[in-house]
Amino acid sequence: MLNLLKTHFGYENFRPMQAEIIARVLDGGDALVLMPTGGGKSLCYQLPALHLDGLSLVISPLIALMKDQVDALQANGIAAAFINSSLDGGEIAGILNDAKAGAVKILYVAPERLSTPSFSKFLSDIDLKLIAIDEAHCISEWGHDFRPDYRNLKRLRAAFPKTPTLALTATATAKVREDIIRQLGLDKARTFISSFDRPNLKYIVRPKHNARTALVELLKRYRGESAIVYCFSRKGTEELAARLNREGLDALPYHAGLDAEVRKETQEKFIRDETRVVVATIAFGMGIDKPDVRLIVHYNLPKSVEGYYQETGRAGRDGLPGECVLFYSYGDKVKHDFFIERLEDPEEQARARQKLQQVVDFCESFTCRRATLLEYFDEKPARDDCGGCDVCLEPREEIDATEATQKVLSAVLRLNERFGAAHVIDVLRGSENKKGLERGHDSLSVYGIGAELSAYEWRQLIGALTARELLEKRGDEYPVLGVSVAGRHWLKERMTITLPKPRPPVKARAAAKAPRIPLGGDGDYDYALFEVLRALRKRLADERGVPPFVIFGDVSLRDMAASLPKTDDDFTNIYGVGAEKLKRFGPIFIEAIADYTASESADS
Repeated sequence: MLNLLKTHFGYENFRPMQAEIIARVLDGGDALVLMPTGGGKSLCYQLPALHLDGLSLVISPLIALMKDQVDALQANGIAAAFINSSLDGGEIAGILNDAKAGAVKILYVAPERLSTPSFSKFLSDIDLKLIAIDEAHCISEWGHDFRPDYRNLKRLRAAFPKTPTLALTATATAKVREDIIRQLGLDKARTFISSFDRPNLKYIVRPKHNARTALVELLKRYRGESAIVYCFSRKGTEELAARLNREGLDALPYHAGLDAEVRKETQEKFIRDETRVVVATIAFGMGIDKPDVRLIVHYNLPKSVEGYYQETGRAGRDGLPGECVLFYSYGDKVKHDFFIERLEDPEEQARARQKLQQVVDFCESFTCRRATLLEYFDEKPARDDCGGCDVCLEPREEIDATEATQKVLSAVLRLNERFGAAHVIDVLRGSENKKGLERGHDSLSVYGIGAELSAYEWRQLIGALTARELLEKRGDEYPVLGVSVAGRHWLKERMTITLPKPRPPVKARAAAKAPRIPLGGDGDYDYALFEVLRALRKRLADERGVPPFVIFGDVSLRDMAASLPKTDDDFTNIYGVGAEKLKRFGPIFIEAIADYTASESADS
């Protein structure tokens, strides 16, 4: 297996858990694999597929993802193919014939294909050695991206009960894991759970004040690198993309309402480094196998913590640093609430509310973002201070918040613990909103006693008091604030309390102008040579009609720019260089490096 790993993929060693999962497959056993994006899930079925005699079938949900993975496998000298709606009948028939003849080792198909009689007939005629189900959370109604077509997989499992089956996902809570096992009949499967931690990613939550200015500054820091900006609505993506273009940033919108050909073209441009910024709804990204996205921005509130984790997971898939910035506004929650109201199924509505509230809690929390994400997936964080999120990187000054706490708790009690944070803040600040005036809340003793702080600052204090368990949120559908037993005791005893100092709203947060994370982490390589190699990679990719990362990833280019390989033996030691890539690209890159070093020597 290690020999195959180096020959085809250019890696010297397995990542954590890969060897154990591959051994399980080769022993004929089933497995459920939870591994974060960029953790090496694909290799867990691609490598045993090379070893097994016969065909391995991979169920994948999106066309673009199949094409990218097949392109990458073929570049590594592996006989792979895909079948989906982008191909015509003649092309599909040719691929199926090749697979029957043993000329294809790995075949990617969409779940809908399994329900067609012709494909069922094909499966009955072949020696199927392995079934791999990617994005397996799509089979569960509890997952964040449920797809009814995934239910076809029950029949596939029933037809091939002795064929080892791998179900793989990057995001699945305990409830979703149980559902995947039940839906697929994986009762005897071993579950492999890798750490959900992505140590190369930085998680930042920012107040959504003058967010467009802050976003422009942020994208300018990452000029020349790939970035995805997620928006709530289709209209929002188009307006924001137009604004970014006016600011001199090359950006394209992407959403499900655009013509299919336009969407395909945008996706191709992004994958091929012809467009660096895509402003998109969540319809974009799941099928993108692009490893060198450096920045993910959530311009609006995500629908769920799972969705947020998966979307941020599209940054830094190559292991190099990535930054994930979320602009938080409670007003975005209200937009989501409007659409949740329109859901007809009460259970679905309740699930959506619960998931949205978890995102709000994440944004308003004063605890480490990484720790919160890990705990969501039932993983205990290794330490309290991750050194890679806004909470840990920008520790807050502690202030005496005794008076502010008294005001908040008193306001909640005067309102009979029947209102949410937004209304409590309106009363504290003396806002003349219709709901409050109609109820006579302007006559309460607490009305207007907190006018010295902004609504955003009060929301931070309420978040801190909730974290300290002096306040609590009650109810799922419309959560209201209540004073806990501990909060009542605090009021009775009139104790002092210190809390993190609220951040005032500012025009463009200083952090938006902070130094960018260096592309190579420690910067121990020739950045000018890296750019030369990146241009060469782009040219070779265009000639072959594949994305640049299929030729080499950024990690490989950085390695070349650091070690300056001169011979085939030197080049073989570059990360990601296997036998096929050495033969195809070794001489070209070695020559480019030699030309660069010669010109540098001449100049000096």
